[in-house]
Amino acid sequence: MMSDIVDRATRSRMMSGIRGKDTKPELLVRKGLFARGFRFRLHCRYLPGKPDIVFPRYKAVVLAHGCFWHGHNCHLFKWPTSNIKFWRTKIERNREVDAEARSSLEHLGWRILTVWECSLKGPGKMPVERLLDEAAQWLKRGFDSREIKGRKSEAKRKS
Repeated sequence: MMSDIVDRATRSRMMSGIRGKDTKPELLVRKGLFARGFRFRLHCRYLPGKPDIVFPRYKAVVLAHGCFWHGHNCHLFKWPTSNIKFWRTKIERNREVDAEARSSLEHLGWRILTVWECSLKGPGKMPVERLLDEAAQWLKRGFDSREIKGRKSEAKRKS
């Protein structure tokens, strides 16, 4: 096992700066949808998993997921090379919690849009306006649950 490259106090300070709410992707989606006339609630505790953005009128939720924390299969996610057992357990548990919350929400009749960080960052990102247009169309038209993620083909072409 490889030791950390920074001391415990520095690592603790770094980790305390990682947000669970109001992340950059979440704020970007919220502000963009609000500007398009959509009104919502935030982090509703009465719903399974406390979804990031809740649209009661449309019986829909938007989850803004960070690719690392939720173990997304994309270019932004790489398994850590130190403290391997801890990270594998942590990320696998995050995936289990996501699946449980998703299942419970769908059982209650909620539609789910998952916006992955890779759709907004890195070589496969999509234009923000296009992402927001897709999210708005999804809300209005009542499609089933879906995901918006980075484009793999473009990411591969550029590398």
